Formats: sequence, structure tokens, C-alpha cells
Amino acid sequence: MLLTGCAGSSTPAPVTTLEIRKQQHQLRQQQTLSGRSYQVQRGDTLYSIAFRAGQDFRTVAARNNIKAPYTIYPGQIIQLQAGTAAKIKGSVTPTTSKSSTVKSVAASSQKGYVQERSPVNITQSASTAVGRVSWQWPVKGPILARFSTAEQGNKGVDIGGSAGSRINAAADGQVVYAGNALRGYGNLIIIKHNDDYLSAYAHNKRLLVKERQDVKAGQQIAEMGDTDAIDTRLHFEIRFRGQSVDPLRYLPR
Repeated sequence: MLLTGCAGSSTPAPVTTLEIRKQQHQLRQQQTLSGRSYQVQRGDTLYSIAFRAGQDFRTVAARNNIKAPYTIYPGQIIQLQAGTAAKIKGSVTPTTSKSSTVKSVAASSQKGYVQERSPVNITQSASTAVGRVSWQWPVKGPILARFSTAEQGNKGVDIGGSAGSRINAAADGQVVYAGNALRGYGNLIIIKHNDDYLSAYAHNKRLLVKERQDVKAGQQIAEMGDTDAIDTRLHFEIRFRGQSVDPLRYLPR
């Protein structure tokens, strides 16, 4: 009877916020690419692959002989470490041009930068943004988790708020990823600001921009949400040449 009474009164140990955050981080870690190569899946972009690998997108592109605008294909093998050049799986072969002003771009059916048809050639006149980035806060709210250099630490800052609150671009740039294929990040946006800096906005309720869309600092790009999160929050990262840096060193005080 005593044993039965004890068993009947026992309850599962409560799951702490710290444990849930650890689980959340582990989900993100599962998306980290640490192997020698990676096979492109539908929905991938070169930027999202480099983001997951913690590498500069230019390094990944150069290693795989991929030229701007960095079109990739489902089944293509991307080399993440020094070795043999990547090969495209299947019979699809991208077209190229000898002219420096002509670049290969995706057909209208392309999802992001993963292309399933042969690209078309158009004249490209826009130049890449250069110079220093002028940062601003993507949202106002309490800091729930700060950046950490620990191996299992947070690679950005988590900012609290209410569901549906506007999430703004932290600086001028171009959207290079908008989707939910990266487990642990929920609805995610990645913006390229120049050849050195990217910023990432995770756990959004709704995305309001599309890939390859130019955005201005302060422009609304999403609504705050809780996708792949323990509560409503924005997980915000800044990457310098592929490496995570502390956003609080860049955001105004």
C-alpha cells in the first residue's frame, strides 16, 4: 500500500526554461553542416548552406566554382571542405556566358536559388553594396538570451515581444533566404548587407518579404512569432564572413 501510494502521488519533473532552450539549441545544432560535403535539397540556397556551415558564402562558392548569382540545383553536391570540385547530379547543366556583364539567373519557377530548369541569361547592371553597415534594432523588447561564445552557447540574441509585432530589417540589404527549412529556426529570414555581413531573423509568425527582394533599414520584413520556439520571441543573429558575432556590439545603445 505504501508503494502504491508513493507511485500514485508522483508527478513528472517539471521541464525548466533552461532545458527547453537547450533543446532548442540542439535543434539548431542538428542543422549545422559539419561534413565534407552536402547534397542540395529543394528550398536550399547557397547562402542558407553557408549559414548552416558557419562559412563565408564566397568561400563556399569559390570552392565549388559557383558564380554570382549563385544558382544551385537539387542533387548538386556542395563541397564544404577543401577537396575535389562539386559536381551537379543528373543531366542538368547551367549555361554560362563569356561576357562579364551577363550572369545566369533563375527561371520564374525557381524556389530561392535552387533551380530545376536551365537558367536564362540577362544583362546584370546592379553593383554589390560596399562599405560599412549602419545597424538598427530589428525590434524593441526585453533581451531574453544573450550571445555566447561557448560551444553550446547562443549564437545571437533573443528578444521578447508579443505575437504579430513588426520585425524590421536591421540594415539595408537583400533577402537571400526566406523559408522554414532550417529546423530550430522556424520561419527564418536571412539578409545580405554586403560581402561581409549577413543578418538572420528566426521564429517569425509570418514572413512579409521574398528571396532576392531589396529591403531598407527599418522596413517591416516579418511578424514576431513562436515557430520552433518556446514562446514568442525573435532570435536575431549577425554573421561576419560566415562567423557568428555578438549583435549587441553592432546595435545602437
